[in-house]
Amino acid sequence: MRLSCSGRSFAVAFANQAQEAFFEGHVLGFAHFAGVPARVRYDNLKAAVVRILRGRDRVENERFVALRSHYGFDALCCEPGIHGAHEKGGVEGEVGRFRRAHLVPVPRLGSLDELNTLIAQAMMADDARVITGRGHSVGEAFAAEAPLLGSLPVEPFDSARLIEVTADAKARVCVLQAHYSVPARYARRRLRIRLGARHLEVLAPGSETIVAVGERSLHKGVQHLQLDHYLEILARKPGALPAARALAQAKASGAFTELHQAFWDAARQQHGDAAGTRALIEVLLLHRRMPAVHVAAGLTAALRIKVADASARAASTGSRTDFNRTPFTCHVGTKKEGLSDCLCKRLRPDLLLILYPSILMLSSLPGK
Repeated sequence: MRLSCSGRSFAVAFANQAQEAFFEGHVLGFAHFAGVPARVRYDNLKAAVVRILRGRDRVENERFVALRSHYGFDALCCEPGIHGAHEKGGVEGEVGRFRRAHLVPVPRLGSLDELNTLIAQAMMADDARVITGRGHSVGEAFAAEAPLLGSLPVEPFDSARLIEVTADAKARVCVLQAHYSVPARYARRRLRIRLGARHLEVLAPGSETIVAVGERSLHKGVQHLQLDHYLEILARKPGALPAARALAQAKASGAFTELHQAFWDAARQQHGDAAGTRALIEVLLLHRRMPAVHVAAGLTAALRIKVADASARAASTGSRTDFNRTPFTCHVGTKKEGLSDCLCKRLRPDLLLILYPSILMLSSLPGK
């Protein structure tokens, strides 16, 4: 998107060319300019135009009409074919200039978010450039143009598409031939999906409550499964966890960490596969109501208890727990206490709630 007067432009990268990306680009672009131009020129793309009539008359997409009405701007469509090639040279030339100036050679980045961060930095740097034949910078020209833009509406336009689907018996919804998991309690139920350019949200039946959020897939026939959605089922069938596809995806994404694996291995070694797996699931359920850093602190302390000698003699001092020190033993005055009792007395209240189940599970493990 480019303002003809000042030459200031806006760019954002999407992984698809869906209508939702087209609309979200408008929302982000108008927010970038902090205003709305009175008229926007378009090529005859399908996201905006349903049918080309005579001259410049068009049958516009209903959603595109809603976008224009929300922001209060007029659309001017270019003439089709070679007759309209000269009408959009400014924005097409800007695309080429921006690419050559900031994206050559092609940057190596880890994600689309990193690419958009790079693009945002480049746009800020472009405010200082001077267009050939002009005596002022792009930023200075925009400062004069900005008061002439229309004001933004109170609420941005909702660029997501609302669709309805039925979850299958495996608690998955199919959206554009890709499957996404939902909490198991919604299996076989009718659900509404808010499909955005980059993410989708699953709404609970009959309400606006969001019950699942996922990254929009770029491919057909794939499954995006979240381990958290299946924990209640796995608690009843713990033997299914090791081979679960949701677990493999959680490990690949980093949601299931080496710390979780270490706790699981220790719990299964002491209490057997079924009971040890259920203990892990109880830990995973903590993530729903506690920050991950607190759960990690609880697991770290529980594993330290496992490797501590039950007859250790080192004493802990102070009311705060330092997990970087050697695990402490439990002497209060001249009375020796159990390790779990000592921890419960000395831990901060906010960590005690996390640690206590782990203490009960692992405090009896033999030391090395």
